[in-house]
Amino acid sequence: MQVSDDYVRDVIHAVNEKGLDALDPKWNGGRPPAISLEVREHICLIAKTVPAEWGITGHSTWSLRTLAEHLITRGVVAAISREHLRRILRNGGVTWQTTTTWKSSTDPHFIAKMQRVLDLYDHPPADGRVICLDEFGPLNLMPRKGKRWRPAGSPARLRATYNRYNGVMHMIAALDLTTGKLYYRIRTRKRWREYLSFLKTLACAGPARSCM
Repeated sequence: MQVSDDYVRDVIHAVNEKGLDALDPKWNGGRPPAISLEVREHICLIAKTVPAEWGITGHSTWSLRTLAEHLITRGVVAAISREHLRRILRNGGVTWQTTTTWKSSTDPHFIAKMQRVLDLYDHPPADGRVICLDEFGPLNLMPRKGKRWRPAGSPARLRATYNRYNGVMHMIAALDLTTGKLYYRIRTRKRWREYLSFLKTLACAGPARSCM
């Protein structure tokens, strides 16, 4: 057990005085936490905000140091170290993550239009087809990073880009939701002429064959 002679001597004396009950471990709760559960939850709520919401300029996000100083200044805690703050956030499910972006439409009728489109998906017309049309481009020749086993600290290298001697390409595509068939055209330019030409192709390929 890798214990000292003094420890063995103390155990023998304890057994002589109290019997075998002296061998049972006497676990205690330890020192009570200096920061209560309510304060910990409050810290996690503050961490999920941004400094600008508290009138703090010069910082777009919280660092552990800035957050700790803010908590002390507002009287949330009397003192807290960065490592203690890190543990509180980790136990509260708050982690450092990359911010994602999103866009919303400025059209005041966007919700009504969206509901009409979704209803068209769920209830397509009996005498027609629902086709989703979109454009994508320009298409560039670019390598896609993958994963593979490599020695630690020695990742595989992949060239970041290629020469574009022949320019770029654009793709206009449509998906027939009834048949699952995909129609597409790849062109060197993406103008209304190419878009209109593709629409005429879709009209000719439709069930009614209404070529324009």
